[in-house]
Amino acid sequence: MKTRTLGRSGLEVSALGLGCMGLDFGYATKVSKAEGVTLIRQAVDRGVTFFDTAEVYGPFTNEEMVGEALAPVRDRVTIATKFGFNFEDGKQAGLNSRPDNIRAVADASLKRLGVEVIDLFYQHRVDPDVPVEDVAGAVADLIAAGKVRHFGMSEPSAATLRRAHAVQPVAALQNEYSLWTRGPETNGILEACEELGIGFVPYSPLGKGFLTGAMSADTKLGEGDFRAILPRFTPEAMVRNQALVDLLKRIAVEKQATPAQIALAWLLAQKPWIVPIPGTTKLHRLEENLGAAEIELTQSDLTRIETAAAEIQVEGDRYPPNLMATVGR
Repeated sequence: MKTRTLGRSGLEVSALGLGCMGLDFGYATKVSKAEGVTLIRQAVDRGVTFFDTAEVYGPFTNEEMVGEALAPVRDRVTIATKFGFNFEDGKQAGLNSRPDNIRAVADASLKRLGVEVIDLFYQHRVDPDVPVEDVAGAVADLIAAGKVRHFGMSEPSAATLRRAHAVQPVAALQNEYSLWTRGPETNGILEACEELGIGFVPYSPLGKGFLTGAMSADTKLGEGDFRAILPRFTPEAMVRNQALVDLLKRIAVEKQATPAQIALAWLLAQKPWIVPIPGTTKLHRLEENLGAAEIELTQSDLTRIETAAAEIQVEGDRYPPNLMATVGR
């Protein structure tokens, strides 16, 4: 597996990481802890060194799974987790990035992961009730205490990112980014990352499964699948957004690849400090995704994709209004 460095942080990771959320959270299809541990270790065997989790996934169970899976290879991998929520009766209940909570989450995550230091600690969502300078300062204290190595953020505005970075350098930014979610290109985020030397980690790089070509308007989402509340996953939206999948399929045929591989290769071609983290519960999909690192898209390929994509109007927001309100702050 090829490697990349996340900006100027010096944090070198595999060119593709593994987003672990979907193993037991967010989707109708979940795996047992034993099955998740096996898949994560299979990813390690195939060269993946970058693994993403969060306290809210489960909640809490995902970190335990990741920690158990990676314990035998702890010195060879980078583990990222996140803070920033309140919990009541075992369920997520609003935001909380107060410094005392950040410290408490760090200690709890260290225990669940079974590690002595968190490699990358993201603020999961910007808390409007806590100045981001205080958040960055709290993480700086954790870094000084040896509990955290690097500070990350997820879904801030470019202005908020810059304010945080001025207090404690941000090593990596995690935002949604893919061929059908291209806000980072126009909202100043990619520009800020390049200027400040911040690595960029796209989550949902396969459009939560849609860009793989495995979904259609006839797809029935199972009980508990969070995509059921997303505007882009109504049958009508999926019909209209099929044009983007058809574009990926055309390029895939030429490259003897799959739509998912082209979607990931497109992201990898955008910047050398971009590291997507696709997730899966299946070994054959893991291997398919990792194969994207070997696909070379020429400038001509990229221009053709860009020209064709510009003619496609993506239908639907990526989140419903209440969740859209939590991003870009």
